[in-house]
Amino acid sequence: MKAFTIDFLFKARYFRLGELTSKTKNVWFVLHGYGQLAQYFLQKFNMLADGETCVIAPEGLSRFYVEDLPTRMRTGNNRVGATWMTRENRLTDIENYCEYLTSVYKTELQYYPEAHVTILGFSQGAATASRWALDNRINFNRLILWSGILPPDMNFEVGKAILSGKEFLVVYGTNDPFITPDRMREMEELTLKLGIVPGYLTFNGGHDIDEKMLLQLRYPS
Repeated sequence: MKAFTIDFLFKARYFRLGELTSKTKNVWFVLHGYGQLAQYFLQKFNMLADGETCVIAPEGLSRFYVEDLPTRMRTGNNRVGATWMTRENRLTDIENYCEYLTSVYKTELQYYPEAHVTILGFSQGAATASRWALDNRINFNRLILWSGILPPDMNFEVGKAILSGKEFLVVYGTNDPFITPDRMREMEELTLKLGIVPGYLTFNGGHDIDEKMLLQLRYPS
């Protein structure tokens, strides 16, 4: 048996909060976590829409029913989630979502190249945001990994060059069950390889977007 790949046109959606105008100073790209949908994830950022800030939420290219078939048949719960990638054919998934995210970026910012750009990745979206930022096809000013860490398979020499001079933050809740001491040690080891020390910010909460913390990060430092 032989496996093949094929290139073809693919349509994908994304959501935007606010408008891009001559008054826009800040643009946030927010990347959701595993099993979330962009339209609902974006609602967590409503407080950022102030006339000068636009928030754009792309969506993972693979969607699935969150519950298995027997559960759906029993409860009627047909909730759908999205994912950026799985371990199956992962390199192709990474290539595809980087291409997609770059297309969204270029479409939205083609007339506003001076806007301050923040990339925020939540949970699984943190690895996605990191890979996209290091893909080296976009300009950005700030990278925020929220409730997630860097992927271990990144190109650290490229990452060091790209992240040098950028604001790089790691944010997580003190009660987040996914941010364990082992995960934080792994994150520290990865940043040592980058030669870059991120800013660490914590809030009293779990695996979620905290509104008070988000408001602290509303404007670039």
